[in-house]
Amino acid sequence: MELFNTVFEQELKVVGVNRSFPAGTILLQKDSYVKSIPVVLSGSMRVIRQDDLGKEILLYYIQPGESCIMSFLAGIHEDPSKIRLIVEEDAQVIMVPISAASKWITQFPEWAEFIFKLYHRRFEELLSVIDAVAFQKLDDRIVILLKKKAVIYQSNEFSVTHQQLAEELGTTREVVSRLLKQLEKKGFVSLSRSKISILSAL
Repeated sequence: MELFNTVFEQELKVVGVNRSFPAGTILLQKDSYVKSIPVVLSGSMRVIRQDDLGKEILLYYIQPGESCIMSFLAGIHEDPSKIRLIVEEDAQVIMVPISAASKWITQFPEWAEFIFKLYHRRFEELLSVIDAVAFQKLDDRIVILLKKKAVIYQSNEFSVTHQQLAEELGTTREVVSRLLKQLEKKGFVSLSRSKISILSAL
């Protein structure tokens, strides 16, 4: 990684555990306790908020060079997780024990800066989620989500089910399918089984 200096890189390699996770792996369930946090080297993850009835909404994505600030905060306070952490793309990560992640805040300034920058970035993203739910129409939100996925996958064609999109938007599969069909009729996307292709600028 190029995020940290040589001294901390060595500490990270000694304490952290390199792991590989396939897409779809659930790294953290709601109400479970955090024992370690992932620092993503490649691939991506999504952070989902789920209510007691199982309804979900996407909060943000975690990309290479990032970690999950909500897992970190739950871990250092020994609180149960309030989110689900799911691997979006096949991921290579360094799993950092929460005890080390907490201690490093005072021991390594670059780790503290990394955590504080993540906190600020995620706070901004959570405000965007609130704004979207409160003020944007669902057809606008689905376009924004498709654009985010194109960036995550670095491709205008990616595999995703209508059910997954529905869960990330906090709506139903039927509504998502209807909105996608409308976008297809307008020539913006092409739909196939579990795959979406963006054909023109949305």
